[in-house]
Amino acid sequence: MGKVAFLFAGQGAQTVGMGRGIFQSRSAVKALFEQANDLLGYDIARLCFEGPAEELDSTIHSQPAIFLVSIASLEILKEQEPQKFQNCQAAAGLSLGEYTALVFSGAIRFEDGLRLVQKRGQAMQEASDAVPSGMVSILGLELPQVEELCEKARGTGVLQVANILCPGNIVVSGTNEACERVAELARPAGAMKALPLAVAGAFHTPLMQPAVDKLAEALDAITIQPPRIPVISNVDAQPHTAPDEIRQILMKQILQPVQWEKSMRYLLEREFDQFFEIGPGRVLRGLLKRIERKVDCQGVDI
Repeated sequence: MGKVAFLFAGQGAQTVGMGRGIFQSRSAVKALFEQANDLLGYDIARLCFEGPAEELDSTIHSQPAIFLVSIASLEILKEQEPQKFQNCQAAAGLSLGEYTALVFSGAIRFEDGLRLVQKRGQAMQEASDAVPSGMVSILGLELPQVEELCEKARGTGVLQVANILCPGNIVVSGTNEACERVAELARPAGAMKALPLAVAGAFHTPLMQPAVDKLAEALDAITIQPPRIPVISNVDAQPHTAPDEIRQILMKQILQPVQWEKSMRYLLEREFDQFFEIGPGRVLRGLLKRIERKVDCQGVDI
């Protein structure tokens, strides 16, 4: 057996109906959803299974919903691929997914992780409401070209690289006016597409600083243990083991670019050759194939 790594889905992977099948067929999954309903104070199971989509897509709800469905997916993988589940030697998660990876690794308890992502979603929504802002996906340009575009389009607003996902797929975040300008400039600069994303605001920029201040209180209130396997950080594409260092990394993560491509290359360079995308959607499999076409990446049917 090769080296196995788990990749956990991030915000944007949510879809109405996610988790319904495994909820109905697995008692362990049903127990997780019922526990989450109690902890969150609302019926997150109904929201995942029935929507409405507008409510599920809100940052406040999508973050705990994706986290919960991803944790539930692990129950299925444990049953279907027990040997690979037991032999997983590293994990990574896209932004929000880093919290799920830390729970899987034993660094954070499920209950604490769920409360953290609830607080994170609320804090990020409030920061977004304070300044009209957004994100734009730039396809077909490399990092130096996108950084140059940001310089041209920024003006007096905020605009910076937010997600470095794979070759030719980079997301920028900023104030609405700056996002509109960068979308207009991208095609003449050689981009294939410039797609505004359906998100609440400019995640992974300094505009999220108010969210960091609130998240810091929540992080200080929980116990973090050294993870039993490496969890690759979005901030620097490196694993971290010290609990206080993990706290700092999770706060920096809201403000700084997601280094997803570097994180995947870190694992590939260490001869990880079997990957599982955990949670809703197929985004992470697609990104990994753009980084290394021949790599084996599977999903979990939820």
